[in-house]
Amino acid sequence: ERKDEPNLRISFKLQASSLNHFYSHFNWIGGRKSHCCPSGVASMEVTNSSSIMWFFREKGFDEPSIDKMLRKCKQLEKAQSDVASENWDYLRNMVGIQERKLPYIVSRCPKILTLRLEERLIPMVECLSTLGRKPREVASAITKFPPILSHSVEEKLCPLLAFFQALGVPETQLGKMLLFNPRLISYSIDTKLTLIVSFLASLGLDQDGMIGKVLVKHPFLMGYSVEKRLRPTTEFLKSSVGLTQDGIQSVVMNFPQVVCRDVNKILKPNHDYLKECGFVDGQIATMVAGYPPILIKSIKNSLEPRIRFLVEVMGRGMDEVASYPDFFQHGLKKKVESRYKLVKENNIDCSLREMLDCNTKKFHEKFGFSEATASSASF
Repeated sequence: ERKDEPNLRISFKLQASSLNHFYSHFNWIGGRKSHCCPSGVASMEVTNSSSIMWFFREKGFDEPSIDKMLRKCKQLEKAQSDVASENWDYLRNMVGIQERKLPYIVSRCPKILTLRLEERLIPMVECLSTLGRKPREVASAITKFPPILSHSVEEKLCPLLAFFQALGVPETQLGKMLLFNPRLISYSIDTKLTLIVSFLASLGLDQDGMIGKVLVKHPFLMGYSVEKRLRPTTEFLKSSVGLTQDGIQSVVMNFPQVVCRDVNKILKPNHDYLKECGFVDGQIATMVAGYPPILIKSIKNSLEPRIRFLVEVMGRGMDEVASYPDFFQHGLKKKVESRYKLVKENNIDCSLREMLDCNTKKFHEKFGFSEATASSASF
């Protein structure tokens, strides 16, 4: 155990009331007599002894693809083509997955074709449907991560939702998280998710549902390793960038994607580039604290063009952008260049913040530009 990290044995309070809420809700769905497979989605009229190989060839799979799926899923050797056909038709006709995408989905998770439709596929799809808000969300989630269908509602989905709810994730956001990053269902609560939550808590994010807010903002954070990615990035922010504990908390809360990027491939090169531009350590720390994505923006396509325009065209110094790091979030063509043209043509002297830190309407009102003048400058 690290000496500089508190011994946090966080109780996530997977209370019976929370867990039973999902069990009772989803069991009601799974317990209904399903009407999801009308007569139009019927089994192919073949005998149980028909080979699954015939099914794959009929669907256009080549021999190497079939061999790979057989190695990946041993159950396929005993699978029946009528079950496979029924599941295939259900995903296409009832879930709404496009025919051209089904071979990809099946190749990613061949087990889908071996599952009992009424016992496994339909309950999971219907439960996911209750979590979604848009008709295509479930189909999209399955396409992103086909193995989601192979997991159990009772053993995986319900405990996962209760776990996130205990962290302060609102029930209305649970579905959004899972359908946006369906791979979450494959992570172990005990050996992976709990470790990440404990790490976030060690950063001081263990109050007022902070962790839940971070996860809603960037669900993909849960897929990273604490030791290989999250800890190295936060230590880099502290030791190399010079952020305080509060600064690191702010980065994680507002831009959690920053701590998910590789230090050596992304964060350090950006940090080095800023130093090459003439920014001193204190200025870089201020800029990162003010606008953390500056460490993950493309140097070639984002940072370099903006700094070049700032210095060579606008004739401004680095000190000004150091005190207004939000300069790097504004669109160069649509906002910075067009507004600079307007203020220059009208001989207006203003700071970067005054020029950029407002919407178009307020910008026009602030400097007295008419719509005609603004349109002319944009053109």
